[in-house]
Formats: sequence, C-alpha cells, structure tokens
Amino acid sequence: MALRSLHLRDFVIVQQLELDLHGGLTVLTGETGAGKSILIDALQFALGSRADAGVIREGAARTEVSACFDTTPAVRAWLAEEGFDAGDEAPDGAGGGAGELLLRRTLDAQGRSRGWINGGSATAAQLRALGEHLLDIHGQHAWQSLTRAASVRALLDAYAGVAPGTLDAPWQAWRAAEHALAEARAAQQTLAAEQERLAWQLQEVDKLAPGAHEWDELNAEHTRLSHAQSLIDTAQEVLQRLEDETAGAVDGLSRAQSALAAQAAVEPAFGAVAEVLGSALAQAEDAVHTLHAWLRRTSPDPERLAELDARLSAWMALARRHRCLPEDLPALRERWHAEAQRLDAAADLDALEAAARRAEAALREAAAAVSAKRRKAAPKLAAAITAALQTLGMQGGRFEVALQPLPEPTAAGLEDVAFLVAGHAGSAPRPVGKVASGGELSRIALAIAVSTSALGEAPTLIFDEIDVGIGGAVADTVGRLMQQLGRDRQVLAVTHLAQVAARADHHLRVSKAAGEGGRTTSGVHPLDAEERVQEIARMIGGERRTDTTLAHARELLEAGARSAPLALAGEAP
Repeated sequence: MALRSLHLRDFVIVQQLELDLHGGLTVLTGETGAGKSILIDALQFALGSRADAGVIREGAARTEVSACFDTTPAVRAWLAEEGFDAGDEAPDGAGGGAGELLLRRTLDAQGRSRGWINGGSATAAQLRALGEHLLDIHGQHAWQSLTRAASVRALLDAYAGVAPGTLDAPWQAWRAAEHALAEARAAQQTLAAEQERLAWQLQEVDKLAPGAHEWDELNAEHTRLSHAQSLIDTAQEVLQRLEDETAGAVDGLSRAQSALAAQAAVEPAFGAVAEVLGSALAQAEDAVHTLHAWLRRTSPDPERLAELDARLSAWMALARRHRCLPEDLPALRERWHAEAQRLDAAADLDALEAAARRAEAALREAAAAVSAKRRKAAPKLAAAITAALQTLGMQGGRFEVALQPLPEPTAAGLEDVAFLVAGHAGSAPRPVGKVASGGELSRIALAIAVSTSALGEAPTLIFDEIDVGIGGAVADTVGRLMQQLGRDRQVLAVTHLAQVAARADHHLRVSKAAGEGGRTTSGVHPLDAEERVQEIARMIGGERRTDTTLAHARELLEAGARSAPLALAGEAP
C-alpha cells in the first residue's frame, strides 16, 4: 500500500471528490473527456508541479488537492532532514509498520500557491523533491522523452546505479579553472599596468596605515586635547565650590547632616532627612575625589595635539585624493590588498595552467568511473528491453544502448548515450525518434517502463494511457505485465484497453455529468463485480452493450482472475 486517498476540491471539472485507493493494480476507465487523467494531474499538482489558474474549476475562487500516503523509511528520513514532522511508524499489524504522510496544496485565482507537508508549510520545490520518493509516473507520451539525450542518459544512469549529479562538482571545478586561466591569458597585456597602478596606491595608503577604528579614536582624542585648558578650569572651579571652607557644598552638607542627626531622638523625621543628606555628602565626596584624580593626570599637551592635527590632515588628504570618506580608508585598503593578491595570482600562468590540468584530470577520473558503469549496464538494459519487446508483439525486435565517445569531457561525461531499436528481425537498429509507428513507440516506451520499474524506490507506479495504439494479444500481455507489477507495488493505470481493465484488482469508473448552473463535473465511482462487466463490455463494444460484448467481458474477467504470473523482463544490475 502506498497512496491511501486523494481529495479534490474545485480542480478543473471536479467539484469535490474523496477517493480511497488500495494496493495492487487499480485501473481508471471512462469515456474520452470524462476526466480520467485529471486525477493524475491533481496528484502531480499536490506534488509541486507547475500550475496556473486554469486548473481552478470555473466559478470557484481556488482549488485544493490533498493526498495521503503511507510513509517509508526513505520518506521519513527525508522529512526529518528537511525539518518536517516525520510522524511515527504504525504498530506492528497496523499497516506493516508504515506511518501516514499528508500533502496538501492550494491555488487561488490570482496564482498564489501554498503547500503543506504533514501540516508544515512547504515550497513547491520541496513537494517535488518528496514526490520522487512517492510516485513514478509514466505518461501517454513517455516515448517523447526517449528522443531527448538528457532523459536517455538519466535512464541508463539510473539502471547503472550512477547517482544524479555525480559529475556536477568536478565539472564546475574544471570550468572555473579554465575560465580563470582564459581570463588571465586575455589580461596579460593590461595586467602589468594594473598591478603597477595598484602598487602605487597601496604604497600610499600603507604609508598612512589607517587602523580599523582609528579615525573615531583620533577625533575623540583631538577633541579632548583641544579643550584641555577649558576642562581643567571647569574641574578646578567645581572643586572650589565643593571644598570652600566657608561656603563649600561638602562642608555645608556635613554641618546640616550633623544638626539633624543631633535632633533625631526628639523628632524621628529628622533622622530620615539626615540619612538622605548623609548619602548626598558621600556622593559629593566621591565627586571631589574623582576630580582631583582627573586633574593629577591631565595637563595641556600641545605636542600631542600637533601630532593629532597632522595625522587627521593626512587622513583627510588621502580620502579626498581617492574620493571616499576618511572612515572608509581602512576598508579601501583591504580591498586593494585583496585585488593585488588576485592580480598576482592571475599573473602566475604556470600555477593557473597546473590548476586547470588537475581539475581536468579529476573530471576525467570521475567521468571514467561513470563510463565504466554505463558500459557494464548498457548491454544488460538492452537485453531486458529486447526481451520485453518480444512479449509486446515485436517479435524479432531488438533494442540497443549505444555509447558514443566524445572528443572532450562534458557535464554529462565522456560519451553520448542513444537508444536504438530495430522493429523486426533483419532490420538495422535506428534511433528511437525515427521509428515511425505510433504503436511501436508506445510499446517501446512500455517495454522500457516495465524493464526499469524496479529501479525507483517509489512504492506507487502510475501509467497514464501509456497503452495507446496497442490492441489484440499485445493488449492482453500489457494487462498481464501491469497485473504482475501490482503484486509488488501499487499500480494505477488510466487505460482504454478492456484487456488491461480486466486484470485489475480494483476498478474505478470516471464519468462526467451536468452540475450546478449547467457546468460539467467529473466524478469517480468504484465498480462492483457486475458493474465491471458492464464497463468492460462498454470498452469492447461501445455504449450499446450486447449479449456478445457482455459475454466477452465476463471471459476477460475470468481470465484475469486465473492468470498465472508473467515474468518481468530483466532487473537492474
């Protein structure tokens, strides 16, 4: 079990839908345009896919999609790493130890989207990253990705066990080293002049050697020295007022405090006032002590004042010359030193060339390890897909994975990867994109999907009309393959094939009807045994069911129920 339930509100033509899902193979069928793929689109929306206001049902203010999953150890590890509530594992016997994961996403008519993971706010990028652990989706145009070099290479790398981004760091390091070398070579003619100019500027500013906080300290000291005599006169005047024997504040406070203290026994209120005066007297005596100490260490210093004048003048002159504030000189000096170091390094072509060689060697070494894995996996993948093609009606067909060496390393490695296919015995393999038949393209995509389905850790596989263009005995084989996949993983398949639908463990019918205001709405209905017969008969013969189509439907369902397991074509190395 993986995807437990899906809830839609005002999504495209779905007004409201609560859908419970189960393990095994679940098929979604219905008439064209009923909205079968809307459920897949809604799942992708909940998992962070790009969406615009067009997914909001006409007349609604916003859309909302919620999806509930069982968790896996990989999912819980991801949640914990990203800071989301990882929940607890269910007790043994209650879901096989799996916990619950709830994803929710909304979008309003103004295009504002919000997402949540287990109640915690999440970005669309986080939803997409989490989705990689939950779902593998194979769409009806899956074959188109087989014509894109990046998709082909990624599929082989996944089969070979090459982690995504393996070459990113060495590639970026090599590109950076090559860029630095190219810049240095191009700048050699002007580099010497730039170094000379910068050296002259640094010589001048280094001679001054402005300290980080010196400007403020110089100004503060200059202010004190320039007012030194005035400060001394003020301190002496205050001391005289405090210490004068006849009218000094200290002596007056002392006499007043003594007089009140002498009468405190008669009038207790005088005692409280005497305490206040005693505190004031102590503070006045502290002030006298502090001023005497300051006067002992302070005297006019005309020589130091002259030094400060000269230093401040030098600061201001240098700041004017370089058109900056005086307090910015230390930072300017640091920038010039850093620039000088960069120019010195850029001038050392030997060192830059050596660095570029080391970076290229590291890239080639990492790319060679990737190439070895690709060479080992390519024939195994080709054999697995070739075997699958035989079961899908392409007898004699052959699939190849071609590795074409490149003259120089790239971000993807030392070779291009291409998928080639021969549709029948005796034909030469050609690039997949040049296979003309739509039916063949669908079968090739399905063969690849089946052969590589075990690669991902996602517990849910979704096939969205990937069986388009397939019929007859091949359609029955497709049904058996999907049924077999459903033994180990949850499989959801949107299909038009009765042979596939008959193999399902669970059958959902999607239909549309007129809703409020005449607007079309879509709904999903789980089918019981008799309803499945009716639906499969419709898929065989159209809306007009006959005894023949009903009998054929029952035969398909009986065949699906007693079907023996069909071995899948190959496993990842």
